[in-house]
Amino acid sequence: MNYAQRQADLVSSLVAGADDPAGFDAARLAAARAALLRKRAGEVAAAWPELRLALGTRWSDRFAEWARDRRPAGALSDGWSLARELGAELPPAARVELAARECTHRFDGLGPPIPRRGPALRLVAGHLIVRFGGRMWIWNRNRSSTV
Repeated sequence: MNYAQRQADLVSSLVAGADDPAGFDAARLAAARAALLRKRAGEVAAAWPELRLALGTRWSDRFAEWARDRRPAGALSDGWSLARELGAELPPAARVELAARECTHRFDGLGPPIPRRGPALRLVAGHLIVRFGGRMWIWNRNRSSTV
């Protein structure tokens, strides 16, 4: 087996749930895998603060469970995929966060998010989200804000 293949096997083991490659210490691989999952969870939490808050103390475990067998796709894409998977489990603030992202970008779950052109409108969890002319407004029963 050549060096490039061994390297690819190692990366797949660390970030995509593949079996541990031969010749590597299993305990060290597990430690590296856990550290990479923590780092990835932190990046996603920074990009998706309401999603992070929605899961509270379960965030680290829930994210690790979701991400364990998935290759990293970037914080925006990873958070988006997780939020879509959780769907109705999410509290209103996290659903509004997801809807606001859907107003600014298109995401098919396969490639990276693509900036959306033109206006967008979403109604979710008692909030009306309007994006027009590069600005976004979010209204609810008590107040409105410009993002």
